[in-house]
Parts: sequence; C-alpha cells; structure tokens
Amino acid sequence: MTDIKIKFGQRIKELRLRAGYSQEELAAKANLHRTYMSDIERGERNVSLENIKKIAAALSMNSSELLKFDS
Repeated sequence: MTDIKIKFGQRIKELRLRAGYSQEELAAKANLHRTYMSDIERGERNVSLENIKKIAAALSMNSSELLKFDS
C-alpha cells in the first residue's frame, strides 16, 4: 500500500500542473515556502489541516476536493 502522504503529494502535483502553476507559484499563493511545497509533493511532509486549507484556497477549491484521491 502506498503511503497516504505520497498519494496526497501526487494529488497536489496533479492539481498544480492542471492549474498551470509552478511549485513556487502555488507556494506563494498558499503563503507557504517553496521547499515545503516540494516536500509535500514528494510525500515527505505530514500536512496540517491549516495548510491543506491554504493549498485548497490557492487552487480555488475546497479542502474536500483536494482530498479526493484513491486510498
């Protein structure tokens, strides 16, 4: 079974690319550091609820949409 952090990171990357943002652009929109965003996409961070909300807002979606991925 793939780690949930890896699956979440893949979901963020997919949505970021679909939106046409670089990691740096998405990080700036979410008021997060670029390296933190990179860590998320690589599945190396356990993301807080606050940061999930920030990322969702930066991608113009709600948190529940952001969390729709295969478990």
